[in-house]
Amino acid sequence: MQKQMLKLTYIALAFLLSACSLTPDQIDETKNWSPSKLYSEARDEMNSGNYEKAVSHFEKLESRYPFGTYAQQAQMEIAYAYYRQGDQPQALAAVERFIKLHPDHANVDYMYYLRGLINFNDKKSMFDFVSSQDPTERDPKAAREAFDAFKQLTERFPDSKYTPDATARLAYLVNAMAQYDVHVANYYYRRGAYLAAANRAQSAVKNYPGAPAAEGALFIMMKSYEAMNLPELRNDAERVLKTNFPNSVYFSGGPKKDVPWWQIWN
Repeated sequence: MQKQMLKLTYIALAFLLSACSLTPDQIDETKNWSPSKLYSEARDEMNSGNYEKAVSHFEKLESRYPFGTYAQQAQMEIAYAYYRQGDQPQALAAVERFIKLHPDHANVDYMYYLRGLINFNDKKSMFDFVSSQDPTERDPKAAREAFDAFKQLTERFPDSKYTPDATARLAYLVNAMAQYDVHVANYYYRRGAYLAAANRAQSAVKNYPGAPAAEGALFIMMKSYEAMNLPELRNDAERVLKTNFPNSVYFSGGPKKDVPWWQIWN
């Protein structure tokens, strides 16, 4: 009898401990929320900067009410929340998922724009020239992907309200990618790899015509050909530089070290 009572006591304690282990965090307060309340609360969390909780609410909204406008809106909001949270892979995955599921959605232009922004703001790529890291170690992949996204937006949705900003960012990205090639070309030049320097600078001029960075690229070409004792190619580069940049700073001692060009966009 005593053993049976002891056994029942253990069982009761086990149930008690199990019940006590349910902390407030494990109780889903959203269980009986309507889709409109879930969305409203998620937006409030987003506006307060609680992106992780906002994503959680939006995901519940999408899973509980998978059909209709709330689910589609939740998918877009999830992508934006990850973007604001700085989670680039998750943000891009959410964007790609939405575009694939809803290619004809009325607001799909925004997702193309957001995809460009996610890559445009990738500070771990080629834009981080302010550090002492060698520029040849930086991968311009994010800039190219941002360029492709913004270009798709401007071509597919020329009347989108996001197109003017995307167009301005495209101009910036063209020069950013050209400037990256110029940095690499300068890296080669400073190390005496004059042929590699000339070729990389020529790539910047050829691939990004009209970019302001072409001025520096042409100057590197001129100096590289001069170092290789190729006077005809050197003179050709100088002639193109003078034609396109008649007041080039390189003819008067080089550029002044003011605010770096890559810091103009905040």
